[in-house]
Amino acid sequence: MLAIARQRMLGQSFKKILPAVSVLRSYSSAAKQITVREALNSALDEEMSADPKVFLMGEEVGEYQGAYKITKGLLEKYGPERVLDTPITEAGFTGIGVGAAYYGLKPVVEFMTFNFSMQAIDHIINSAAKSNYMSAGQISVPIVFRGPNGAAAGVGAQHSQCYAAWYASCPGLKVLSPYNSEDARGLLKAAIRDPDPVVFLENELLYGESFPVSDEVLDSSFCLPIGKAKIEREGKDATITAFSKMVGYALKAAEMLEKDGICAEVINLRSIRPLDRATINASVRKTNRLITVEEGFPQHGVGAEICASVVEESFSYLDAPVERIAGADVPMPYAANLERMAVPQVEDIVRAAKRACYRSVPLAATA
Repeated sequence: MLAIARQRMLGQSFKKILPAVSVLRSYSSAAKQITVREALNSALDEEMSADPKVFLMGEEVGEYQGAYKITKGLLEKYGPERVLDTPITEAGFTGIGVGAAYYGLKPVVEFMTFNFSMQAIDHIINSAAKSNYMSAGQISVPIVFRGPNGAAAGVGAQHSQCYAAWYASCPGLKVLSPYNSEDARGLLKAAIRDPDPVVFLENELLYGESFPVSDEVLDSSFCLPIGKAKIEREGKDATITAFSKMVGYALKAAEMLEKDGICAEVINLRSIRPLDRATINASVRKTNRLITVEEGFPQHGVGAEICASVVEESFSYLDAPVERIAGADVPMPYAANLERMAVPQVEDIVRAAKRACYRSVPLAATA
């Protein structure tokens, strides 16, 4: 019932928001298109088929087919012993999942939203993330925590927070955040196969988005490396880093910048921890400018860590101050007009890139 109420509340908002998420694409018509939802579902299905130790648990993952239909059809195929519906008690079922991982099983724990993972953060941080180190490597914790992260549409401050920086600050965790169908499929497979705990941050507004995928991506053996970013668009004038939904915004901004003669390179981080510092710094050394984009709060954010890495390793290559684009430093407003102001928009990225390329008046000059 919780999922039904939430979906009704989001229904009208989705119709307004989804067009802004879409990015103009020029992919080959020969490529097959699948949604992010289908990519995640197929990854779960194939990994459960390949390894009987993999099982799913969470609220409404079974009989209801998943709050967002990510687990659709899996209860019927694998039965209630491997697709477990849980009560609304994140602390309880997350602890059970971590305990199962201690004994060699491979749980995939779904949070209806990562905001609810706050109820279970002790198990995620103190039990899952630290056990391998505290046991001198004797205990592995092969568990995946997955679900939607960050802002959706019209769900208020307590359901809109991005936890990428929170979990990425903790040693012992790996933190992944997919953008398109290839990311979702390849990274989720990698997460399930990994011997360490992985926090897998999806985006609710991307579930229904379709992306082209190759035959290689659709192969059951396909898997993406953890800790490796992808250059989605090559450029020479400025580097734009982003993850999750913001990758689409960055690509759209790059298209707009191209009309003004600015060729931007867009990096899809994919992995927040470990962070692909080598790819980021190599790009900055080529473009000499950096714009970081994220939905989360600006203070102590992912962008701040990227900026620190570039200053430490590539400072002498910078020709302009680093630009950070992030969510507003306030709890997410409920009103739609204020909500739009609180999260980064394509226009924000364009303005930041123009400032970095000295094509507009710096913010300090207008203060």
